[in-house]
Amino acid sequence: MFWLSIAGIIMSWFYWNMCCTTVSSLVWISIFTVTLWISLWLGNSYLGESLSYFYSWHTDPVKRLALGLAGMTLYTVGVVYGIVSFFRHVFNFDVGDNLSTTYTSTIIITLIITMFMTGREFLVNWRQAAVDAEASKRESIMAQYESLKNQVNPHFLFNSLNALTNLVYVDQDKAVRFIKQLSEVYRYVLETRDKEVVPLTDEVKFMESYLFLQQIRFGDKLKIEMKMQGIKGMVAPLALQMLVENAIKHNVIAEDHPLTVKIYEQQGQIIVENSLLKKTTLDEGSAGVGLENIRKRYGFLSESKVQVSTGPEKFLVSIPIIQPS
Repeated sequence: MFWLSIAGIIMSWFYWNMCCTTVSSLVWISIFTVTLWISLWLGNSYLGESLSYFYSWHTDPVKRLALGLAGMTLYTVGVVYGIVSFFRHVFNFDVGDNLSTTYTSTIIITLIITMFMTGREFLVNWRQAAVDAEASKRESIMAQYESLKNQVNPHFLFNSLNALTNLVYVDQDKAVRFIKQLSEVYRYVLETRDKEVVPLTDEVKFMESYLFLQQIRFGDKLKIEMKMQGIKGMVAPLALQMLVENAIKHNVIAEDHPLTVKIYEQQGQIIVENSLLKKTTLDEGSAGVGLENIRKRYGFLSESKVQVSTGPEKFLVSIPIIQPS
């Protein structure tokens, strides 16, 4: 605001030297010019911010530029006419007989300033988009690492093979199915390691294989209810598995305290709900990395946020179903 006033006074000095001789005229020209410059600067800044809110530089750069130039021109003409009329009728001060010259010079100056500000805003948004893209890439890599770590780790493999060893002597047909489901789990992990989203039907099919292995491992101590048939959309790969893995990792699973996990759809969200009886100590190191990982991934994939709700007897996580654009 201060520098706008200084610039307006300097401009008034040159204008006064060309057309006026009295000090009072210099004062009025300075007041008029400073008022005009401040009104144009603040108004066009607010107009630019409003347009950027509705039309992003990331998604609609051409429309944003065209509307910005049109809005700037209309606003400048209206403000010049309004301020000239105001000074003429209220203060009996007339800036000059040739309004077209005033309009033209003001619009040219405003256009130069607006183009500078528009270019700056575009570069800032472009740089921020590049930063966001790099952050998204980094989070995606971390998510892939965390997902692979949860799946392809000695604990999971050891427990699976141990369950298979016992199963071979009890039920050979189920052991064959167990091996098939285990291969499906690892194949899905490898196929989705470079993907940001996958069809929900593929994720549900993978979860059926994963939950089969876990139920063989825990038996009646783990109760699973998954109702996801016919639901369309996309989801971050391995997100559901990570939530179920967290539930298994953090809660007591015993015959007298079975763990119940429910997976269902509600109002465009996937709900993963589990009964709550936290372990006093964890068998495997964890610091909530999995859930935070899912939060960050969905921060880039969807405008809807991952919701977490904790009650005295249950823990609930809600993740949005991503609809293809």
